[in-house]
Amino acid sequence: MKTIFYIALGGGLGSVLRYLTTVVMNKYVQTAFPYATFITNIIGCLLIGLFFGYLEKQNAVSQDLKLFLITGFCGGYTTFSAFSNENVQLLQSNQMLIAFLYISLSVFLGLMATWAGLTIAKGL
Repeated sequence: MKTIFYIALGGGLGSVLRYLTTVVMNKYVQTAFPYATFITNIIGCLLIGLFFGYLEKQNAVSQDLKLFLITGFCGGYTTFSAFSNENVQLLQSNQMLIAFLYISLSVFLGLMATWAGLTIAKGL
């Protein structure tokens, strides 16, 4: 139960920060390019890299802190950061084919699933 609490707390904070990032970006940047999501994804990737690297370097850091920061906070802020981190881990372990498949299939199938969902919803 404690694990769920740490993930939920981190996820809640990450989600709020994502919302605030979007509010600030939309206030100052008026363009068709989705800067709010783009900036959120890049910041999320930087944060998950910093958190993962620091926690890996500090062997004594608790699993609860890892769950709070990486699974909870970064997961609530953006799942793109998790996607990016998993691919970096695959590349670092020389699993190039798996990384390429994961990236390619995630982008292609994600776009197709979104299109399919929109198409299905319009037909209802």
